[in-house]
Amino acid sequence: MTYSKLQAELFKRLPKIDELLKHAPADCPRSAALKAARETVERLRTTIKEAPEEAAPLLDTGATRELFEERLSRILSPSLRPVVNATGVIVHTNLGRSLIPREILRDMEEIGARYSNLEFDLDRGVRGSRYVHVEELLCEITGAEAALVVNNNAAAVLLVLSSLAKGKEVVVSRSELVEIGGSFRIPDVMRQSGAILREVGATNRTHLRDYEGAITEETAMLLKVHQSNFKILGFTKSVSVRELRELADRHNLLVFEDLGSGSFVDFSKYGLEYEPTVQEAVGLGAHVVSFSGDKLLGGPQAGVILGTRELIGKIRQNPLNRALRVDKFTLSALESLLRLYRDEKKAIQAIPTVRMITEPPEVPKKKARRLLNRLRRLNLKGVTFGLIPTVGRVGGGALPLQDIPSFGVKMEFHPDSPLDAHGVEEALRTNDPPVIVRIEAECVIFDAKTLLESDIPIIEMALRTL
Repeated sequence: MTYSKLQAELFKRLPKIDELLKHAPADCPRSAALKAARETVERLRTTIKEAPEEAAPLLDTGATRELFEERLSRILSPSLRPVVNATGVIVHTNLGRSLIPREILRDMEEIGARYSNLEFDLDRGVRGSRYVHVEELLCEITGAEAALVVNNNAAAVLLVLSSLAKGKEVVVSRSELVEIGGSFRIPDVMRQSGAILREVGATNRTHLRDYEGAITEETAMLLKVHQSNFKILGFTKSVSVRELRELADRHNLLVFEDLGSGSFVDFSKYGLEYEPTVQEAVGLGAHVVSFSGDKLLGGPQAGVILGTRELIGKIRQNPLNRALRVDKFTLSALESLLRLYRDEKKAIQAIPTVRMITEPPEVPKKKARRLLNRLRRLNLKGVTFGLIPTVGRVGGGALPLQDIPSFGVKMEFHPDSPLDAHGVEEALRTNDPPVIVRIEAECVIFDAKTLLESDIPIIEMALRTL
């Protein structure tokens, strides 16, 4: 490749790796400093190739040192870090889903910093089971006979099917063959488990006779998958768990309900869309029920399996259970969360996810006003801030049709403004800590539904740097 005379001169000015390493702090790991130095030189080399005019000032000693120190700081900083969620999506899959209550984090810290009775029976002085720490609470709250916890609900579905229907047929409605996050689909999970899929019904209507007509000597289970991340509206028909249980009893089969985003709270009592609760699923007669711990439940990532003692015993003996088991931090967080659910009112106040879903719009409106007052004082040129009503979302594939009334602050840009929505979004996203917003009609929206009180000064400071 032929370079211009300017590029050739700029290449000669590229800093030496050893020279950059001199600017690293004395206590900095050499591997990190070396990585930062090499990446700095490579960035400069690329800039010379693509935009030599822009590269010239970057090759000054002070500018080069600043680039190196900035790169080194990024390398030494944790990759996983807190962000400000100003999107209005409560259970934001990309932003860590549910927030863990502070009191639960204190319990986790105590368990993590000390030895614990994770698998030790203190009463008998022998090895115990890690599941006892949450099983009794799960049964108390839901009415199930027994319980098991794995690392997420997809794992729960895989484990149940592998344990109870491997090599056998599982009948499921065509309208319930859902795809969850990351392009994982129920048919794929079922295939991996060794179970054989039997689809019945049409996309919008499935009748009890469809299930009954598909039952053969090879059938082991009737599966119902809750449509938690989408809805089919209009001319529809589905079969209830109670009806499936009556049919299953006549043919000596099992009924398994995958609730997806399981909830212990009936949100319809708070003026929201009806979502079946775990307690209802157990009460309607499903032999096995599974659901997530980090969505509507508002806890850590986990997959909960409920069922009869006999069936949970079989599932527990599956070798896959060892590969999918949860650690002490998940168990500690889940146990503390379940204790809160003994009192629904206390749970709603203490668990951020449930509180944000059920709180009246006046709560985010007050936060939005406080943010607005701070941002207006910045006097940014060519920018107008205003209070607006917004619509938040539950997120995480839960309650897909539910609008969550909220309020936010709109950042609008005048035609002569030196700023624009996309540039501000990028600047906020690369801030420390990052602020994640949404853009609507070329305006930046700060939705207060998902803002913490401590986020307000962070947003102000981030915009002040503009």
